[in-house]
Amino acid sequence: KGIPISMSKAISGCHNDLFEIENNIKNMLEDLHKSKIETKGLFLNADAGFDSENFRLFCFKNEIQANVAFNKRNNKMSDNEYFFDEELYKNRYKIERTNSWLDAFKAIIIRYEKLEKNWTSLHYIAFIIILFNKVYF
Repeated sequence: KGIPISMSKAISGCHNDLFEIENNIKNMLEDLHKSKIETKGLFLNADAGFDSENFRLFCFKNEIQANVAFNKRNNKMSDNEYFFDEELYKNRYKIERTNSWLDAFKAIIIRYEKLEKNWTSLHYIAFIIILFNKVYF
């Protein structure tokens, strides 16, 4: 439904989407498990920036169904090797819509906060506001 429930730690913007992705998702999964949110069988929609053998293998090992768009520049894998559901991928707009909701919070769109703790806290406040707007309005 586009309600953020977890996020990775802040990293500098000079990295690609796959930078330390296994560690970031592992930490997010731990947070979800602490909250008693089941992740087994979860479908993960991701754009072509996440198209890698290691990422797909990590998802498989964690019983997550990776629905990752194929990167046309990635010559190592064929489109027939991996599952990709185009109908499910059409729901990815919910992720982009949520990202645009986060962009409405000017305090987090540009990182003015020097401390990661403060910047992360502002994100959690934004998550709570988004949740309240979805539930009550």
